Amino acid sequence: MKKIQSILVALCVAAIVSGCGKTETPTPSSGGTPAPAAGKKLKLAFVSNNAATFWTIARTGCEAASAELGNVDVDFRIPSTGSAAEQQQILDDLVAKGVDGIAVSPIDPKNQIDFLNKIAASTLLICVDSDAADSKRVCYIGTDNFAAGQAAGKLIKEALPNGGKIMVFVGYADAQNAKDRFGGIKKELEGSNVSIIDLRTDDTDNVRAQKNAEDTLVKYPDISMLVGLYNYNGPAILNAVRSANAQGKVKIVCFDENAETLDGVASGDIYGTVVQQPYEFGKQAMTKMAKYLGGDKDALAGGKQIVATRSLKKDDIAGFKADLAKILGK
Repeated sequence: MKKIQSILVALCVAAIVSGCGKTETPTPSSGGTPAPAAGKKLKLAFVSNNAATFWTIARTGCEAASAELGNVDVDFRIPSTGSAAEQQQILDDLVAKGVDGIAVSPIDPKNQIDFLNKIAASTLLICVDSDAADSKRVCYIGTDNFAAGQAAGKLIKEALPNGGKIMVFVGYADAQNAKDRFGGIKKELEGSNVSIIDLRTDDTDNVRAQKNAEDTLVKYPDISMLVGLYNYNGPAILNAVRSANAQGKVKIVCFDENAETLDGVASGDIYGTVVQQPYEFGKQAMTKMAKYLGGDKDALAGGKQIVATRSLKKDDIAGFKADLAKILGK
């Protein structure tokens, strides 16, 4: 009997030791969520702030990262209305689906902090394009928008060497990227003869964006330039200026590589545009989130990772279009 008891004790001890050897403590990825198991296919999401064509390029970057990584499925979401409420519903849906990480361009970061913190408590959260630095997002990947605003300010001064009055247009005045770009422009224009009349918003409504530009041309017949801070603002301003037969008289400076914007720069109706790298926004967001979730915490180190911008004028367009076509596989 004693011999049998000894054998049973030995077996129990072996089982306990074996069980301890297999026990692993989940490694938090973000907000207390466990890191994905080795070999698991990651579910990552990218949520834009509107439906502008700018995001088509970012989507291509996400898809390129997914193809290269091989272990990532990307869910790319675009708010159809461009409202903060719709964006938040999308984020809630993604968390409910159990995504491992989300990259988002917050529409109203100042008023979305608590909500973003709730998302960050459930999954890895990073910001792209527009930051919410006061939230618990792990990192921002995108443009230094203040520096981009300064680049736009340089174009404005070049186009108006003798100064003049300008009006600035944007979707949301409270979005961090808008505030930074406008701040960069104002900083660059300090001491110049260029004066800013106002900043007009349109809630990313293309029709309203063009109407704002048209109304400005009527109300301020001595206006020298219209400046657009969001992707769709360039074409909206261009259409308004052309409708008023004010090409050449009213200069235009804008942002991004909307096809109509590029054509406007090529024709000389737009003086210049500051382009970002939305392809890199998408590719880097997916690649670095995957690395971070795989245990490489340095992938999102520093809290902010800047993607450079470029200022384009008429002579730059042909080469830029060729590079863009290559990225998009056209």
